[in-house]
Amino acid sequence: MKKSNETYKPRTKHLNDNGTPKYTNSLFLETSPYLLQHAHNPVNWYPWGKEAFTKAAELGYPIFLSVGYSTCHWCHVMEEESFEDLEIAEFLNKNYISIKVDREERPDIDAIYMSAVQSLTGKGGWPLSLWLTNDQKPFYGGTYFPARDGDYGVQYGFLTILKKIKEIVASKSDEVHKTAQELADIISSQFKLNQPKSSLQSGTGTETGTRTGIMPEMLPEEDSLHLVADYYYQTFDFINGGLIGAPKFPSSFPIRLILRYYRRTQKNKFLQMINLTLSNMANGGIYDHVGGGFHRYSTDEDWLVPHFEKMLYDNALLVVAYAEAYQVTRNEDFIQICRKTLDYILREMTSEDGAFYSSTDADSLNSSGHREEGIFFTWALDEIEAILDAKEAKFIKYYYGVTEKGNFEGRNIFYVSKPIVEVAEKLALTTKEAEEILSSALNKLYKARAERPAPIRDEKILTSWNALMISAFAKVGFILNDNRYLLAAKNATIFILKKLFINGRLYRSFTDGQARLNGYLDDYTFLIAALLDLYEATGEIKWYKNAVNLDETLNKFYEDNEDNGGGFFRTSHDHEKLIAREKPYFDGAEPSGNSIAMLNLLRLYEFTNKEDYRRRYERGFKVFDNLLKTKPMIFSELLLAVDYYLDDPKEVVIVFPENFSGNNFRDIIEHPMIDVLRNTFLPNKIVVIVKDITELKEQEKIMPILEWKVDLKIADVPVAYVCRKRVCLLPTSNISEFAMHITEVKKLNY
Repeated sequence: MKKSNETYKPRTKHLNDNGTPKYTNSLFLETSPYLLQHAHNPVNWYPWGKEAFTKAAELGYPIFLSVGYSTCHWCHVMEEESFEDLEIAEFLNKNYISIKVDREERPDIDAIYMSAVQSLTGKGGWPLSLWLTNDQKPFYGGTYFPARDGDYGVQYGFLTILKKIKEIVASKSDEVHKTAQELADIISSQFKLNQPKSSLQSGTGTETGTRTGIMPEMLPEEDSLHLVADYYYQTFDFINGGLIGAPKFPSSFPIRLILRYYRRTQKNKFLQMINLTLSNMANGGIYDHVGGGFHRYSTDEDWLVPHFEKMLYDNALLVVAYAEAYQVTRNEDFIQICRKTLDYILREMTSEDGAFYSSTDADSLNSSGHREEGIFFTWALDEIEAILDAKEAKFIKYYYGVTEKGNFEGRNIFYVSKPIVEVAEKLALTTKEAEEILSSALNKLYKARAERPAPIRDEKILTSWNALMISAFAKVGFILNDNRYLLAAKNATIFILKKLFINGRLYRSFTDGQARLNGYLDDYTFLIAALLDLYEATGEIKWYKNAVNLDETLNKFYEDNEDNGGGFFRTSHDHEKLIAREKPYFDGAEPSGNSIAMLNLLRLYEFTNKEDYRRRYERGFKVFDNLLKTKPMIFSELLLAVDYYLDDPKEVVIVFPENFSGNNFRDIIEHPMIDVLRNTFLPNKIVVIVKDITELKEQEKIMPILEWKVDLKIADVPVAYVCRKRVCLLPTSNISEFAMHITEVKKLNY
């Protein structure tokens, strides 16, 4: 939604005869697509900032805070029902200072006030609706409110609530402020993690757990892995995959963690859980069979009816999960899902400069010009028959379960109703003929669908979400030896480092040519992880150097370096002061920044053997000690770091001789030894691919793992070193021997 664009259309029903908006508020000066969606509401919105709070104090008004994001369906509903309503807008403008926040740009604000609503109501979601004092403290809140009494069966609608709260603030001001302070104290308490019973000691021993003064019992143990694996087995849906019940979020079932647990226990029941979940998601309506990519979540237990928005981070995380599952199972369907999803990102979610857009909406315009959820992605039978020839239409009907009645509001969500082999047999086709018909039909349907009004695309570029997708492209690019994907990862990384890394600090968001907002913990940690992934996939040392530099900034501005501290805050030490400062830990739809930070530090320690990295990740684990022991299921991503820590990570160094194929990395990456590496599920490792002796000596200066390697002057073939805890097996050039070295697994005591 670019204001400078001649085709700019105000998102409001309140228009003058010439099409210009009747109302414009302060959000018009913002760059966030979500805030711009509300720039022409009759509500006099303010962005979060000093002006709004000063105005509230001057007028003695309470604050109404609304938090959402641009592709949020119920945010749109509340906008149309309440924020576009002239009576409600007038009441808000006369009695409140109204503030809009984009949760994707300001996760710090969102986390604070989500915690408040959850404390008040026991649940949360978006839109997030809160009432605050003018010193930012919440005293009442909820999520979506219908506009008026009786709507959707509620007793009190939004307008009545606004009136009642005004009366309470006027008549019981002291009680309101008392409630606000109590709630602010609750939030602060929740943001302070339970401190472990043990305290830091002054020991200087050399054993793990005492080297830095951390008591051994405060460091992770296998019990947390066993406990969480058993939990997911007990709550698993053995019919549909994922967890029992609805709605079904892909992130609720930690595929990558269960894969690691299977690797170290070889219990087939866990692999069966993975296969069932990934297969049913890929076959269900949550996956966009025409265009590729996954929708946000499934509203039912069958993965059939999705909430139709698509998020960049969901797709990035799912691609990595499918890619790792492919390495374990060799199921070609899984890697095809990776290809189709990444191709969708390249085709529809990548800017001209190579960065990745954030999301697309669940809603789009129907034939009547009204926004309707899912209309872009669903099909009527007569539409299909008009687009395809008879043979293709018949095939699509059988394969995707298409009926005249439909399965979603009279239309059809595509889902794989039966295997393609069965459909081919029913229609007297060979499997190859069936695959060709399917490909042709989907191509035609995609082109026809592209003529429909598309869902709104949120074109802001977020550092953290881009980093997740960079990791996905880098990992799949390496596994498939696909230079397109590696190039996409590089281009996005270059964009972030060029446009969002300014004067030594990361920024959060880039829109309309502007980098905005101090970076958060996840911006740094996700990007560090992506840079390490890109280094391991390409062998280009510049990515590793950038990762190390970013970690130094993270340590300086975000890490809790107090004597009894550890872990990382969401915001930097010089960030805007809010009513609470969070040290995030819960792994939800997105991983926690602390979880990724722990794994980054473990990886950097393996690369360097520097005690500072060990000290920092041990202090971090100490912070989460109690929760890891009592509630490990909230730590799906942190447990990847725990698994890494409890394993003996492989240190894999492959050095190519001088002038090997002219030192062309494309030739190097196609060597059989690299093939073994890309085809092996080896999650707990570091990989260094060195092109020649000159590069080896250069990298050795910053990467001590390369010390003491064989004098390559006598080597005329690639040499692989596989080490654990700096103890190396004999170097080898034998492919089978190398494969045996890297596939050896340290088993868990299951």
